[in-house]
Amino acid sequence: MSESLENDYKLCEELGRGQFGIIYRCFSLTSGEAFACKSIDKRLLSDSTDRECINKEPKVLRVLAGNAHVIQIHRLYEDENWIHMVVDLCDGPDLYDRISKRGGAFSESEAVSIFTQLIEAISYCHRLGIAHRDIKPDNVLFDSTGKLKLADFGSAEWFGMNERGTMTGVVGTPYYVAPEVLLGREYNEKVDVWSAGVILYILLGGVPPFYGETSVETFEAVLRGNLRFPARIFRSVSPEAKDLLRKMLCKDASRRFSVEQVSRHPWVINGGANRSSG
Repeated sequence: MSESLENDYKLCEELGRGQFGIIYRCFSLTSGEAFACKSIDKRLLSDSTDRECINKEPKVLRVLAGNAHVIQIHRLYEDENWIHMVVDLCDGPDLYDRISKRGGAFSESEAVSIFTQLIEAISYCHRLGIAHRDIKPDNVLFDSTGKLKLADFGSAEWFGMNERGTMTGVVGTPYYVAPEVLLGREYNEKVDVWSAGVILYILLGGVPPFYGETSVETFEAVLRGNLRFPARIFRSVSPEAKDLLRKMLCKDASRRFSVEQVSRHPWVINGGANRSSG
């Protein structure tokens, strides 16, 4: 453990662990305020891609400082073997856990209260030229007050680095990744809109829109992009919600909504009001 970290923070219980490190609850020795400490063992970083992700995240978070729905980095410590990032404490169940415990769909008013916070976070990232590229329920966290915080920016990229505003690289997670990413083409920040659309579909329907028994089958379903609203699941979901989903989960990225268009859609503006059924 870095000596300078121990001078500033008291590390407490483990909150979770990932491929390269452990997340602890910690508190500041000066203010007593609670945080999370993401401790990454650099010896486990086997290739340049892993190292790039680990080095990129703190830089991206510093650019994104100041938004209530993006996780904030407070301090960064590094020694020979470890990187320690002190970030916002999000000790509520993440969105994956919330969906799993629900075992079914959310009401439109419940879904829109989560979704609008997520869209606000994505919109902030895109305005600053950053695409998250791995939006999924596991990376949508909540603090003790229930406020949503978008986290895990290791796959993020600056999309304004070339004049076309495009990126390359196959990153993301099977159910949530946009088809143009899987095709290995250049793509833009609308890949995040697709992923957020998948999350909204799951919130309203309780199942993913593109599904396979294996990763390969899931990728094939994503590439087909055949969006359906089975009547037994979506019978009570409003036409406005389905309209928004069609515009977010549009296979043609040139016709897909931008995050700003999503935020102005009537379903979002009206707070998911289920005025009619169909």
